[in-house]
Amino acid sequence: MQSPSPRRPISVLAVLPSQEPLIDSAMATLERRPPRIPLEEAKTPPGLVLDPNFAAVPIGTGVPGEMSLEAVAPTQSRDFVVRAFVEVSDPSEVPVERDGRPLFADPLIATFPTCPNSPAVGGVPDVEARLRTAALAGRGLDGQGVAIAVLDTGINLAHLRSKLGTVPLFDAGNSWTPPRGTTAPGTYPVNHGTMCAFDALIAAPKATLLDFSILSTRVPGGAMTGSTLAVAVQAFAQLIAFWGVAFAPGGAPRYKALVVNNSWGVYHPSWDFPPGHPGRYIDNPRHPFQGLVSVLAGAGADILFAAGNCGADCPANECQGRVTGTIMGANASPDVLTLAGCDVTDTRVGYSSQGPSIAGLYQQKPDLTAYTHFLGSDAFGPGVPDNGTSAACPVAAGCVAALRTKLTPQAVPPPNLFAQLTASARQVVPSPGWNGDYGHGIIDPDAAAAGFGV
Repeated sequence: MQSPSPRRPISVLAVLPSQEPLIDSAMATLERRPPRIPLEEAKTPPGLVLDPNFAAVPIGTGVPGEMSLEAVAPTQSRDFVVRAFVEVSDPSEVPVERDGRPLFADPLIATFPTCPNSPAVGGVPDVEARLRTAALAGRGLDGQGVAIAVLDTGINLAHLRSKLGTVPLFDAGNSWTPPRGTTAPGTYPVNHGTMCAFDALIAAPKATLLDFSILSTRVPGGAMTGSTLAVAVQAFAQLIAFWGVAFAPGGAPRYKALVVNNSWGVYHPSWDFPPGHPGRYIDNPRHPFQGLVSVLAGAGADILFAAGNCGADCPANECQGRVTGTIMGANASPDVLTLAGCDVTDTRVGYSSQGPSIAGLYQQKPDLTAYTHFLGSDAFGPGVPDNGTSAACPVAAGCVAALRTKLTPQAVPPPNLFAQLTASARQVVPSPGWNGDYGHGIIDPDAAAAGFGV
């Protein structure tokens, strides 16, 4: 008789009802203090082991569309998300719930660089020319007073200074360090996050960077290390709290706007719960992370996600040969601007994920295309291009930040700004409108500014 497979722990995101240890855990994170009540004192269903390093995150009712800034305040929230572990013999057997409390996926998430051996096409001057950054500057659109949160592997300010010739504006106090993190914001090793920060400053050189290190870097040989969606959940909770304080009505706002760059995602459905599981992430609008994205977008933050690097011409290895329906999870949310990539000749890069998004979820993705595969940050070494839809996303984030210099979220909410960007995008195919390669076209921030009359 064959012996049963050994049971092993798998991480999940569990939804628990409000209770004092969870409220205190969430408040401690937002107030940046040690918790007064150990998280382990929270009442949990049998078979669920809490991760004490993951603070509880308030999610209101947990139902996207019903969540708001007020509802996700720790003292008002009905439910909280915690990271926990359940033991299973096979990942396909992960339970739907424990004692009536739903369990959601906590999949691996990763950066979206690719094609390290493919030569660069052009450089920053070419990107500036295509985006007409001089015209933007002439309109007074340079990102001054706008915060750009880079959710990535961390930023290295010293490297940015060496490349830019000046120290970029940086807000260490409102940056965020993940649980058990020991590296100070702005001092991370030069890697993917530094590339994203550099690229965001092309169109918005006077924007203020916020460093949210949520991703692990690749180890030698290219293997992934273990960042999961749980860290992004905490980061978004911190951004929601930041919005509630820095953009509070009635006071002097700390920033004019908040732009959130996400050059990461899930490469393959095998990273997620199996099809049909109600806690699955990639095609489930009811996943708690989707709700947090909706809350922050509804509050007025501009959220951008990379489309991914599973395009049919040269998909990344992590795509496992799957090249359809690869814009997944929050990357396909209607609340975000999803970016495909092209080079400075307006030619789509072959790895850029193509729409429609994953079957049954938000079909017209990507929304827009931005520039990538150019010589820029040297974050991966001299002569290695800033690449992937990972670079296209912050290039577009900088365009959004530039527009926000004069267009506040109160006057022009994110859906209106995104609509103008898609309407003013440059077409590169004979037929107008949306297509799966370029979305609505290539981003043209100067045309968008003209459309707004700024």
